[in-house]
Amino acid sequence: MCPMRLIPKIFLFDEDELAPEVRAQRILNKGRLPALTRYIVDNPTDYVFSAITASVDGDIRFEAIADSGVGMRTGQIRIPMAARFLINDGQHRRAAIEQALKENPDLGEETIAVVFFHDTGLARCQQMFADLNRHAVRPPRSIGVLYDHRDDLAAIVRLLAMRTPVFKGCVEMESSTLSQRSRKLFTLSSVYYATQALLQGLEVTKEQSQELAEAYWTAIDKTIPDWKLVRNRELSARDVRLDYLHSHGIALHALGRVGNALLRDSLTPSDWTPSLTLLSSVDWSRTNPDWEGRALINGKVSKSHQNLTLTVNYLRQHLALQLSAEEQRAEDAYLRGDS
Repeated sequence: MCPMRLIPKIFLFDEDELAPEVRAQRILNKGRLPALTRYIVDNPTDYVFSAITASVDGDIRFEAIADSGVGMRTGQIRIPMAARFLINDGQHRRAAIEQALKENPDLGEETIAVVFFHDTGLARCQQMFADLNRHAVRPPRSIGVLYDHRDDLAAIVRLLAMRTPVFKGCVEMESSTLSQRSRKLFTLSSVYYATQALLQGLEVTKEQSQELAEAYWTAIDKTIPDWKLVRNRELSARDVRLDYLHSHGIALHALGRVGNALLRDSLTPSDWTPSLTLLSSVDWSRTNPDWEGRALINGKVSKSHQNLTLTVNYLRQHLALQLSAEEQRAEDAYLRGDS
């Protein structure tokens, strides 16, 4: 266990200027640091970091506390002050710790686990980096939302998925993709991003956010009868996903953005609910040629920013809502055939 105040002083990582073939790890991505730093500073008593892995370039001596038995495996490692410590895995944690210490020096007495290896050369260090990251897999966003108890929006979305009639029993809580045979209509991550878009920039409390989200998605549910048919098991979720777009992430996200425009004008459901009835006229079937180039590219769903914007535009037009400057530029390019 190493005190955090020592992390920036004794642990090094390769210079960015070095060519990849003579570095022992990836270039530091400074864009990741603000979020990591804020995480430490905002959660000083319950942050969680995995161990840093470092190589020691120098003479290492192990002094056991006994000459035989279990004591032979317990003792002290002596490393000369001139030794060089190179981080094999954890350079972003190291840089974030350095920044966090500037904001809150008291964090210096906190400790982080470090795993040491003897540095036997560049090839060995590079192989360690490759081995440490070979099987690293980022967990699905859905399970991140399910397990995140710091994020208020994640808590709101979990309640939506588990309690709201619109989503109850229809949301895949762990995976961010649905298998062909899945009986679910939505993924938790798609509901999260859609609700995030819905509530973006609204000055409301957590309780108000929950109420608004429930009211909005309930109103949307009334414009898409297929969702209810799936809940009543009159249609299969698989067939609905195959034949229609309204349960896909791009459609939910677009509906969230459209809803945000309505909520910015009024937070009272009775003011915007009547407008949403116009969405009943939207033909969500994949065979609708209007979707090609918007939500579909060569018949396949596209989640790019451009396609999301064009899908939002299509829904805005059904609701007779004015397009923003960015949306209008995207629409003009689409109509010219540039997209």
